Amino acid sequence: MLQLHHLLLLLPLLLPLYGAIFCLFSWNRVNLQMAIACVIQLAMVVASGALLYAVNHEGILVTQLGNWPAPFGITLVADLFSALMVVTASITGAAVVLFSLRGLDLPRQDYGYYPLILMLQMGVAGVCLTGDLFNLFVWFEVLLICCFVMITLGGTKPQLEGAIKYVTINILASGLLLTGIGVVYGITGSLNMAELAMLVRMPSINKSLFLMASTFFIVSLGIKAALFPLFFWLPASYHTPPIAISSFIGGLLTKVGIYAMIRLFTLIFVVEQELILAFFTITAGFTMVIGVLGAAAHYDFRKILSFHIVSQIGYMLMGLAIFTTLSIAGTILFIVHNVFVKTNLFLVSGVVGRLKGSFDLKKLGSQYLQRPFLALLFLISALALAGLPPLSGFWPKFILVKAGLEAEQYTIVGVSLCVSIITLFSMTKIWNEVFWKKQPETDETEPDADRLTKALLYAPIIFLALCILYIGLNAEAAIGLAYRAAEQVLNTDLYINAVLNR
Repeated sequence: MLQLHHLLLLLPLLLPLYGAIFCLFSWNRVNLQMAIACVIQLAMVVASGALLYAVNHEGILVTQLGNWPAPFGITLVADLFSALMVVTASITGAAVVLFSLRGLDLPRQDYGYYPLILMLQMGVAGVCLTGDLFNLFVWFEVLLICCFVMITLGGTKPQLEGAIKYVTINILASGLLLTGIGVVYGITGSLNMAELAMLVRMPSINKSLFLMASTFFIVSLGIKAALFPLFFWLPASYHTPPIAISSFIGGLLTKVGIYAMIRLFTLIFVVEQELILAFFTITAGFTMVIGVLGAAAHYDFRKILSFHIVSQIGYMLMGLAIFTTLSIAGTILFIVHNVFVKTNLFLVSGVVGRLKGSFDLKKLGSQYLQRPFLALLFLISALALAGLPPLSGFWPKFILVKAGLEAEQYTIVGVSLCVSIITLFSMTKIWNEVFWKKQPETDETEPDADRLTKALLYAPIIFLALCILYIGLNAEAAIGLAYRAAEQVLNTDLYINAVLNR
Protein backbone atom coordinates (compact mmCIF):
# COMPACT_ATOMS: atom_id res chain seq x y z
CA MET A 1 0.00 0.00 0.00
CA LEU A 2 2.86 2.38 0.83
CA GLN A 3 4.43 1.67 -2.56
CA LEU A 4 1.11 2.45 -4.27
CA HIS A 5 0.87 5.78 -2.41
CA HIS A 6 4.46 6.54 -3.41
CA LEU A 7 3.60 5.81 -7.05
CA LEU A 8 0.42 7.91 -6.99
CA LEU A 9 2.38 10.93 -5.77
CA LEU A 10 5.10 10.47 -8.38
CA LEU A 11 2.95 9.78 -11.45
CA PRO A 12 1.72 13.40 -11.92
CA LEU A 13 5.41 14.38 -12.16
CA LEU A 14 6.84 11.40 -14.04
CA LEU A 15 4.16 11.01 -16.71
CA PRO A 16 4.55 14.50 -18.22
CA LEU A 17 8.34 14.36 -17.79
CA TYR A 18 8.71 11.12 -19.75
CA GLY A 19 6.09 12.29 -22.23
CA ALA A 20 8.10 15.44 -22.90
CA ILE A 21 11.29 13.38 -23.34
CA PHE A 22 9.57 11.05 -25.83
CA CYS A 23 8.26 14.10 -27.72
CA LEU A 24 11.78 15.53 -27.92
CA PHE A 25 13.03 12.26 -29.40
CA SER A 26 10.23 12.63 -31.99
CA TRP A 27 11.19 16.22 -32.82
CA ASN A 28 10.41 16.18 -36.57
CA ARG A 29 7.43 13.83 -36.35
CA VAL A 30 4.58 16.01 -35.21
CA ASN A 31 1.93 13.30 -35.60
CA LEU A 32 3.84 11.06 -33.20
CA GLN A 33 4.15 13.97 -30.76
CA MET A 34 0.38 14.45 -30.97
CA ALA A 35 -0.20 10.78 -30.16
CA ILE A 36 2.26 10.83 -27.26
CA ALA A 37 0.74 14.00 -25.79
CA CYS A 38 -2.81 12.60 -26.03
CA VAL A 39 -1.84 9.31 -24.37
CA ILE A 40 0.08 11.08 -21.60
CA GLN A 41 -2.78 13.50 -20.94
CA LEU A 42 -5.25 10.65 -20.69
CA ALA A 43 -2.90 8.84 -18.31
CA MET A 44 -2.56 12.07 -16.28
CA VAL A 45 -6.33 12.29 -15.86
CA VAL A 46 -6.49 8.67 -14.67
CA ALA A 47 -3.48 9.01 -12.34
CA SER A 48 -4.63 12.28 -10.80
CA GLY A 49 -8.14 10.89 -10.37
CA ALA A 50 -6.67 7.87 -8.56
CA LEU A 51 -4.64 10.22 -6.36
CA LEU A 52 -7.75 12.22 -5.44
CA TYR A 53 -9.66 9.02 -4.69
CA ALA A 54 -6.87 7.76 -2.43
CA VAL A 55 -6.57 11.04 -0.53
CA ASN A 56 -10.34 11.30 -0.13
CA HIS A 57 -10.58 7.81 1.38
CA GLU A 58 -7.28 7.47 3.24
CA GLY A 59 -6.26 10.99 4.23
CA ILE A 60 -3.12 13.00 3.46
CA LEU A 61 -0.51 11.05 1.46
CA VAL A 62 3.22 11.68 1.92
CA THR A 63 6.37 10.29 0.36
CA GLN A 64 10.01 11.10 1.09
CA LEU A 65 12.18 10.84 -2.01
CA GLY A 66 15.40 8.91 -1.54
CA ASN A 67 14.15 7.60 1.82
CA TRP A 68 15.51 10.67 3.59
CA PRO A 69 13.20 11.40 6.53
CA ALA A 70 11.51 14.79 6.80
CA PRO A 71 12.61 17.51 7.21
CA PHE A 72 15.94 16.52 5.57
CA GLY A 73 14.76 15.06 2.26
CA ILE A 74 12.52 16.09 -0.61
CA THR A 75 8.92 15.71 0.50
CA LEU A 76 5.85 15.24 -1.70
CA VAL A 77 2.48 15.78 -0.02
CA ALA A 78 -1.08 15.44 -1.32
CA ASP A 79 -4.13 16.55 0.60
CA LEU A 80 -7.56 17.10 -0.89
CA PHE A 81 -6.75 20.66 -1.99
CA SER A 82 -3.55 19.77 -3.83
CA ALA A 83 -5.10 16.62 -5.33
CA LEU A 84 -8.06 18.66 -6.61
CA MET A 85 -5.65 21.11 -8.23
CA VAL A 86 -3.77 18.30 -9.97
CA VAL A 87 -7.01 16.72 -11.22
CA THR A 88 -8.27 20.08 -12.49
CA ALA A 89 -4.99 20.77 -14.28
CA SER A 90 -4.99 17.31 -15.87
CA ILE A 91 -8.55 17.61 -17.17
CA THR A 92 -7.87 21.08 -18.52
CA GLY A 93 -4.62 19.96 -20.13
CA ALA A 94 -6.39 17.06 -21.84
CA ALA A 95 -9.01 19.43 -23.29
CA VAL A 96 -6.40 21.91 -24.51
CA VAL A 97 -4.20 19.23 -26.12
CA LEU A 98 -7.24 17.86 -27.96
CA PHE A 99 -8.11 21.36 -29.16
CA SER A 100 -4.51 21.92 -30.25
CA LEU A 101 -4.59 19.03 -32.73
CA ARG A 102 -6.48 21.31 -35.12
CA GLY A 103 -6.61 24.62 -33.27
CA LEU A 104 -2.85 25.32 -33.45
CA ASP A 105 -0.90 25.78 -36.66
CA LEU A 106 1.53 23.02 -37.60
CA PRO A 107 4.75 25.11 -37.47
CA ARG A 108 4.13 25.84 -33.78
CA GLN A 109 3.14 22.24 -33.09
CA ASP A 110 6.32 21.08 -34.77
CA TYR A 111 8.53 23.46 -32.78
CA GLY A 112 8.25 22.07 -29.31
CA TYR A 113 4.65 22.81 -28.33
CA TYR A 114 3.81 19.34 -27.01
CA PRO A 115 6.91 18.83 -24.82
CA LEU A 116 6.38 22.36 -23.48
CA ILE A 117 2.77 21.85 -22.48
CA LEU A 118 3.68 18.54 -20.81
CA MET A 119 6.51 20.19 -18.88
CA LEU A 120 4.06 22.91 -17.89
CA GLN A 121 1.77 20.20 -16.52
CA MET A 122 4.68 18.79 -14.54
CA GLY A 123 5.41 22.25 -13.11
CA VAL A 124 1.81 22.69 -11.96
CA ALA A 125 1.82 19.28 -10.29
CA GLY A 126 5.16 20.08 -8.67
CA VAL A 127 3.91 23.33 -7.14
CA CYS A 128 0.83 21.58 -5.77
CA LEU A 129 2.58 18.51 -4.39
CA THR A 130 5.86 19.88 -3.04
CA GLY A 131 6.41 19.91 0.70
CA ASP A 132 9.28 22.39 0.97
CA LEU A 133 9.79 26.03 0.06
CA PHE A 134 12.88 25.72 -2.13
CA ASN A 135 11.27 23.15 -4.39
CA LEU A 136 8.24 25.44 -4.58
CA PHE A 137 10.58 28.04 -6.07
CA VAL A 138 12.07 25.47 -8.46
CA TRP A 139 8.66 24.38 -9.76
CA PHE A 140 7.60 27.99 -10.25
CA GLU A 141 10.74 28.47 -12.35
CA VAL A 142 9.74 25.48 -14.48
CA LEU A 143 6.37 27.21 -15.04
CA LEU A 144 8.07 30.52 -15.87
CA ILE A 145 10.43 29.03 -18.45
CA CYS A 146 7.72 26.96 -20.16
CA CYS A 147 5.26 29.86 -20.25
CA PHE A 148 7.86 32.23 -21.66
CA VAL A 149 8.76 29.86 -24.49
CA MET A 150 5.12 29.03 -25.24
CA ILE A 151 4.13 32.69 -25.41
CA THR A 152 6.96 33.33 -27.91
CA LEU A 153 6.21 30.32 -30.16
CA GLY A 154 5.80 31.79 -33.62
CA GLY A 155 7.88 34.87 -32.93
CA THR A 156 5.34 37.51 -33.98
CA LYS A 157 5.90 41.05 -32.76
CA PRO A 158 2.88 41.11 -30.36
CA GLN A 159 3.99 37.76 -28.92
CA LEU A 160 7.54 38.93 -28.30
CA GLU A 161 6.29 42.16 -26.73
CA GLY A 162 3.93 40.25 -24.46
CA ALA A 163 6.59 37.70 -23.58
CA ILE A 164 9.09 40.40 -22.58
CA LYS A 165 6.54 41.94 -20.23
CA TYR A 166 5.64 38.54 -18.84
CA VAL A 167 9.16 37.34 -18.20
CA THR A 168 10.48 40.66 -16.86
CA ILE A 169 7.89 41.03 -14.12
CA ASN A 170 7.94 37.31 -13.30
CA ILE A 171 11.73 37.26 -12.97
CA LEU A 172 11.30 40.05 -10.43
CA ALA A 173 8.70 37.92 -8.66
CA SER A 174 11.05 34.95 -8.65
CA GLY A 175 13.82 37.06 -7.15
CA LEU A 176 11.53 38.25 -4.38
CA LEU A 177 10.34 34.70 -3.75
CA LEU A 178 13.90 33.43 -3.46
CA THR A 179 14.77 36.32 -1.13
CA GLY A 180 11.81 35.48 1.08
CA ILE A 181 12.84 31.83 1.17
CA GLY A 182 16.35 32.88 2.21
CA VAL A 183 14.99 35.05 5.01
CA VAL A 184 12.78 32.22 6.27
CA TYR A 185 15.74 29.83 6.24
CA GLY A 186 17.87 32.36 8.07
CA ILE A 187 15.25 32.71 10.81
CA THR A 188 14.31 29.05 11.23
CA GLY A 189 17.06 26.94 9.65
CA SER A 190 14.46 24.90 7.77
CA LEU A 191 12.61 24.91 4.45
CA ASN A 192 10.28 21.97 5.06
CA MET A 193 6.75 23.35 5.20
CA ALA A 194 5.56 21.04 7.96
CA GLU A 195 8.54 21.82 10.18
CA LEU A 196 8.15 25.55 9.46
CA ALA A 197 4.48 25.33 10.45
CA MET A 198 5.56 23.85 13.75
CA LEU A 199 8.45 26.29 14.36
CA VAL A 200 6.48 29.44 13.56
CA ARG A 201 3.95 28.64 16.27
CA MET A 202 6.61 28.51 18.98
CA PRO A 203 6.87 31.51 21.35
CA SER A 204 10.57 31.95 20.52
CA ILE A 205 9.94 32.91 16.88
CA ASN A 206 11.04 36.43 15.91
CA LYS A 207 7.66 37.79 14.79
CA SER A 208 9.01 41.01 13.28
CA LEU A 209 11.49 39.20 11.03
CA PHE A 210 8.91 36.60 10.05
CA LEU A 211 6.42 39.32 9.15
CA MET A 212 9.11 40.88 6.94
CA ALA A 213 9.66 37.51 5.27
CA SER A 214 5.94 37.20 4.63
CA THR A 215 5.94 40.49 2.69
CA PHE A 216 8.36 38.99 0.14
CA PHE A 217 5.94 36.11 -0.39
CA ILE A 218 2.92 38.42 -0.61
CA VAL A 219 4.53 40.51 -3.36
CA SER A 220 6.08 37.63 -5.31
CA LEU A 221 3.01 35.40 -5.21
CA GLY A 222 0.80 38.46 -5.73
CA ILE A 223 2.58 39.04 -9.03
CA LYS A 224 2.20 35.40 -10.07
CA ALA A 225 -1.49 35.43 -9.09
CA ALA A 226 -2.06 38.84 -10.77
CA LEU A 227 -3.36 40.68 -7.71
CA PHE A 228 -3.93 44.43 -7.62
CA PRO A 229 -1.76 46.45 -8.29
CA LEU A 230 0.61 43.80 -9.69
CA PHE A 231 -1.64 42.48 -12.45
CA PHE A 232 -0.73 44.73 -15.38
CA TRP A 233 1.54 42.16 -17.06
CA LEU A 234 -1.34 39.68 -17.52
CA PRO A 235 -3.71 41.51 -19.89
CA ALA A 236 -0.64 42.77 -21.77
CA SER A 237 0.62 39.25 -22.52
CA TYR A 238 -2.09 36.58 -22.29
CA HIS A 239 -3.95 37.72 -25.42
CA THR A 240 -0.88 37.61 -27.69
CA PRO A 241 -0.23 33.85 -28.25
CA PRO A 242 -2.56 31.49 -30.14
CA ILE A 243 -5.69 30.46 -28.27
CA ALA A 244 -4.48 26.92 -27.64
CA ILE A 245 -1.66 28.41 -25.58
CA SER A 246 -3.47 31.34 -23.94
CA SER A 247 -6.41 29.10 -22.93
CA PHE A 248 -4.16 26.86 -20.85
CA ILE A 249 -1.94 29.46 -19.22
CA GLY A 250 -4.87 31.87 -18.81
CA GLY A 251 -7.15 29.27 -17.34
CA LEU A 252 -4.68 27.69 -14.94
CA LEU A 253 -1.47 29.56 -14.13
CA THR A 254 -2.76 32.39 -11.93
CA LYS A 255 -4.72 29.83 -9.90
CA VAL A 256 -1.44 28.06 -9.15
CA GLY A 257 -0.23 31.33 -7.66
CA ILE A 258 -3.35 31.70 -5.51
CA TYR A 259 -3.00 28.03 -4.48
CA ALA A 260 0.50 28.77 -3.17
CA MET A 261 -0.80 31.81 -1.27
CA ILE A 262 -3.54 29.79 0.40
CA ARG A 263 -1.13 27.00 1.29
CA LEU A 264 1.55 29.25 2.78
CA PHE A 265 -0.69 31.77 4.53
CA THR A 266 -2.75 29.09 6.24
CA LEU A 267 0.17 26.83 7.13
CA ILE A 268 3.27 28.98 7.70
CA PHE A 269 2.73 32.75 7.61
CA VAL A 270 0.35 33.06 10.53
CA VAL A 271 2.35 35.71 12.42
CA GLU A 272 0.39 38.99 12.70
CA GLN A 273 -2.42 37.23 10.88
CA GLU A 274 -5.07 39.89 11.47
CA LEU A 275 -2.93 42.52 9.75
CA ILE A 276 -2.22 40.28 6.77
CA LEU A 277 -5.86 39.26 6.37
CA ALA A 278 -6.99 42.89 6.49
CA PHE A 279 -4.53 43.65 3.68
CA PHE A 280 -5.85 40.67 1.71
CA THR A 281 -9.42 41.94 2.11
CA ILE A 282 -8.55 45.35 0.65
CA THR A 283 -6.48 43.80 -2.13
CA ALA A 284 -9.27 41.36 -3.02
CA GLY A 285 -11.78 44.18 -3.40
CA PHE A 286 -9.53 46.26 -5.64
CA THR A 287 -8.55 43.21 -7.71
CA MET A 288 -12.21 42.39 -8.37
CA VAL A 289 -13.14 45.95 -9.30
CA ILE A 290 -10.15 46.84 -11.49
CA GLY A 291 -10.33 43.54 -13.36
CA VAL A 292 -14.03 43.75 -14.15
CA LEU A 293 -13.83 47.42 -15.15
CA GLY A 294 -11.00 46.57 -17.53
CA ALA A 295 -13.15 43.81 -19.03
CA ALA A 296 -16.13 46.15 -19.39
CA ALA A 297 -14.00 48.78 -21.16
CA HIS A 298 -12.45 46.58 -23.87
CA TYR A 299 -13.85 45.30 -27.17
CA ASP A 300 -11.31 42.58 -27.90
CA PHE A 301 -12.64 39.10 -27.08
CA ARG A 302 -9.33 37.87 -25.64
CA LYS A 303 -8.57 41.03 -23.66
CA ILE A 304 -11.99 40.92 -22.00
CA LEU A 305 -11.30 37.35 -20.92
CA SER A 306 -7.81 38.30 -19.73
CA PHE A 307 -9.13 41.09 -17.53
CA HIS A 308 -11.74 38.71 -16.14
CA ILE A 309 -8.91 36.45 -14.97
CA VAL A 310 -7.77 39.32 -12.75
CA SER A 311 -11.28 40.00 -11.46
CA GLN A 312 -11.96 36.37 -10.58
CA ILE A 313 -8.68 36.09 -8.66
CA GLY A 314 -10.14 38.72 -6.33
CA TYR A 315 -12.93 36.32 -5.34
CA MET A 316 -10.39 33.61 -4.54
CA LEU A 317 -8.39 35.98 -2.36
CA MET A 318 -11.62 37.06 -0.67
CA GLY A 319 -12.07 33.54 0.68
CA LEU A 320 -8.55 33.52 2.09
CA ALA A 321 -9.08 36.96 3.63
CA ILE A 322 -12.27 35.90 5.46
CA PHE A 323 -10.33 32.87 6.72
CA THR A 324 -13.06 30.51 7.83
CA THR A 325 -13.62 26.91 6.82
CA LEU A 326 -16.64 27.95 4.76
CA SER A 327 -14.78 30.75 2.95
CA ILE A 328 -11.77 28.56 2.15
CA ALA A 329 -14.18 25.92 0.82
CA GLY A 330 -15.74 28.59 -1.40
CA THR A 331 -12.31 29.57 -2.71
CA ILE A 332 -11.34 25.96 -3.47
CA LEU A 333 -14.57 25.35 -5.36
CA PHE A 334 -14.17 28.72 -7.10
CA ILE A 335 -10.70 27.77 -8.33
CA VAL A 336 -11.87 24.48 -9.84
CA HIS A 337 -14.91 26.09 -11.46
CA ASN A 338 -12.95 29.05 -12.80
CA VAL A 339 -10.22 26.96 -14.40
CA PHE A 340 -12.84 25.08 -16.44
CA VAL A 341 -14.90 28.16 -17.29
CA LYS A 342 -12.02 30.43 -18.23
CA THR A 343 -10.32 27.78 -20.36
CA ASN A 344 -13.59 27.08 -22.14
CA LEU A 345 -14.28 30.73 -22.87
CA PHE A 346 -10.82 31.10 -24.42
CA LEU A 347 -11.45 28.00 -26.54
CA VAL A 348 -14.79 29.39 -27.74
CA SER A 349 -13.07 32.65 -28.65
CA GLY A 350 -10.51 30.60 -30.57
CA VAL A 351 -13.19 28.95 -32.69
CA VAL A 352 -14.82 32.32 -33.38
CA GLY A 353 -11.46 33.89 -34.23
CA ARG A 354 -10.59 31.01 -36.55
CA LEU A 355 -13.88 31.31 -38.43
CA LYS A 356 -14.07 35.10 -38.58
CA GLY A 357 -10.41 36.06 -38.67
CA SER A 358 -10.76 38.63 -35.89
CA PHE A 359 -11.25 39.00 -32.14
CA ASP A 360 -12.59 42.54 -32.38
CA LEU A 361 -16.20 42.47 -31.17
CA LYS A 362 -17.18 45.25 -33.56
CA LYS A 363 -16.16 43.11 -36.54
CA LEU A 364 -18.07 40.05 -35.37
CA GLY A 365 -21.74 39.14 -35.32
CA SER A 366 -24.57 36.77 -36.21
CA GLN A 367 -22.91 33.67 -34.75
CA TYR A 368 -26.13 32.66 -33.02
CA LEU A 369 -27.83 32.16 -36.38
CA GLN A 370 -24.82 30.60 -38.08
CA ARG A 371 -23.65 28.35 -35.24
CA PRO A 372 -26.33 28.04 -32.54
CA PHE A 373 -24.59 25.14 -30.81
CA LEU A 374 -21.39 27.19 -30.36
CA ALA A 375 -23.54 30.01 -29.01
CA LEU A 376 -25.08 27.63 -26.46
CA LEU A 377 -21.63 26.44 -25.35
CA PHE A 378 -20.50 30.04 -24.90
CA LEU A 379 -23.66 30.87 -22.95
CA ILE A 380 -23.09 28.01 -20.49
CA SER A 381 -19.57 29.20 -19.66
CA ALA A 382 -20.45 32.92 -19.69
CA LEU A 383 -23.39 32.56 -17.32
CA ALA A 384 -21.31 30.29 -15.09
CA LEU A 385 -18.61 32.97 -14.93
CA ALA A 386 -21.20 35.55 -13.95
CA GLY A 387 -22.50 33.21 -11.24
CA LEU A 388 -26.06 32.48 -12.39
CA PRO A 389 -27.77 29.43 -10.85
CA PRO A 390 -27.66 26.51 -11.20
CA LEU A 391 -24.32 26.66 -13.04
CA SER A 392 -20.96 26.02 -11.38
CA GLY A 393 -20.13 29.67 -10.68
CA PHE A 394 -23.20 30.28 -8.52
CA TRP A 395 -22.27 27.94 -5.69
CA PRO A 396 -18.77 29.21 -4.79
CA LYS A 397 -20.01 32.81 -4.97
CA PHE A 398 -22.96 31.91 -2.76
CA ILE A 399 -20.60 30.24 -0.28
CA LEU A 400 -18.24 33.23 -0.25
CA VAL A 401 -21.11 35.67 0.29
CA LYS A 402 -22.52 33.51 3.09
CA ALA A 403 -19.09 33.24 4.72
CA GLY A 404 -18.60 37.00 4.41
CA LEU A 405 -21.95 37.76 6.01
CA GLU A 406 -21.27 35.32 8.85
CA ALA A 407 -17.91 37.01 9.44
CA GLU A 408 -19.57 40.47 9.23
CA GLN A 409 -17.38 41.42 6.26
CA TYR A 410 -20.15 43.43 4.65
CA THR A 411 -18.00 45.70 2.48
CA ILE A 412 -16.20 42.94 0.59
CA VAL A 413 -19.50 41.07 0.20
CA GLY A 414 -21.09 44.18 -1.33
CA VAL A 415 -18.15 44.61 -3.69
CA SER A 416 -18.33 40.98 -4.80
CA LEU A 417 -22.05 41.26 -5.60
CA CYS A 418 -21.57 44.47 -7.60
CA VAL A 419 -18.68 42.91 -9.52
CA SER A 420 -20.88 39.92 -10.39
CA ILE A 421 -23.41 42.29 -11.99
CA ILE A 422 -20.71 44.00 -14.06
CA THR A 423 -19.34 40.58 -15.03
CA LEU A 424 -22.77 39.67 -16.35
CA PHE A 425 -22.78 42.96 -18.28
CA SER A 426 -19.44 42.23 -19.98
CA MET A 427 -20.54 38.70 -20.85
CA THR A 428 -23.76 40.14 -22.25
CA LYS A 429 -21.66 42.52 -24.34
CA ILE A 430 -19.80 39.60 -25.89
CA TRP A 431 -23.07 37.75 -26.47
CA ASN A 432 -24.66 40.75 -28.16
CA GLU A 433 -21.65 41.66 -30.31
CA VAL A 434 -20.46 38.20 -31.33
CA PHE A 435 -23.60 36.08 -31.39
CA TRP A 436 -26.73 38.24 -31.47
CA LYS A 437 -26.22 41.37 -33.55
CA LYS A 438 -26.46 41.43 -37.33
CA GLN A 439 -23.31 40.42 -39.14
CA PRO A 440 -21.34 43.48 -40.39
CA GLU A 441 -21.57 43.95 -44.14
CA THR A 442 -17.80 44.01 -44.53
CA ASP A 443 -17.41 40.72 -42.67
CA GLU A 444 -16.21 37.70 -44.60
CA THR A 445 -17.23 34.48 -42.94
CA GLU A 446 -15.14 31.42 -43.55
CA PRO A 447 -16.98 28.16 -44.20
CA ASP A 448 -17.03 25.57 -41.45
CA ALA A 449 -14.03 23.27 -41.38
CA ASP A 450 -14.13 19.60 -42.34
CA ARG A 451 -15.86 17.22 -39.98
CA LEU A 452 -12.70 15.95 -38.25
CA THR A 453 -11.39 19.46 -37.59
CA LYS A 454 -14.79 20.62 -36.38
CA ALA A 455 -15.07 17.60 -34.06
CA LEU A 456 -11.60 18.18 -32.58
CA LEU A 457 -12.35 21.88 -32.01
CA TYR A 458 -15.78 21.35 -30.49
CA ALA A 459 -15.12 18.19 -28.44
CA PRO A 460 -12.96 19.83 -25.72
CA ILE A 461 -15.42 22.73 -25.45
CA ILE A 462 -18.32 20.31 -25.01
CA PHE A 463 -16.29 18.31 -22.48
CA LEU A 464 -15.48 21.35 -20.33
CA ALA A 465 -19.09 22.57 -20.61
CA LEU A 466 -20.21 19.21 -19.25
CA CYS A 467 -17.74 19.60 -16.36
CA ILE A 468 -19.25 23.02 -15.63
CA LEU A 469 -22.77 21.60 -15.70
CA TYR A 470 -21.77 18.63 -13.56
CA ILE A 471 -20.34 20.86 -10.81
CA GLY A 472 -23.44 23.04 -10.87
CA LEU A 473 -26.01 20.23 -10.94
CA ASN A 474 -24.09 18.01 -8.52
CA ALA A 475 -23.43 20.86 -6.11
CA GLU A 476 -23.93 18.87 -2.90
CA ALA A 477 -21.05 16.52 -3.68
CA ALA A 478 -18.81 19.29 -5.01
CA ILE A 479 -19.40 21.53 -1.99
CA GLY A 480 -18.89 18.60 0.39
CA LEU A 481 -15.54 17.76 -1.19
CA ALA A 482 -14.44 21.41 -1.13
CA TYR A 483 -15.49 21.72 2.52
CA ARG A 484 -13.49 18.66 3.54
CA ALA A 485 -10.51 20.06 1.64
CA ALA A 486 -10.87 23.36 3.53
CA GLU A 487 -11.00 21.51 6.85
CA GLN A 488 -7.71 19.81 6.00
CA VAL A 489 -6.14 23.12 4.97
CA LEU A 490 -7.05 24.85 8.22
CA ASN A 491 -6.31 21.87 10.47
CA THR A 492 -2.55 22.29 10.17
CA ASP A 493 -1.84 19.53 12.69
CA LEU A 494 -3.00 16.98 10.12
CA TYR A 495 -0.42 18.23 7.63
CA ILE A 496 2.38 18.47 10.21
CA ASN A 497 1.75 15.01 11.67
CA ALA A 498 1.48 13.38 8.24
CA VAL A 499 4.77 14.84 6.95
CA LEU A 500 6.83 14.51 10.12
CA ASN A 501 5.32 11.11 10.92
CA ARG A 502 4.38 12.16 14.44
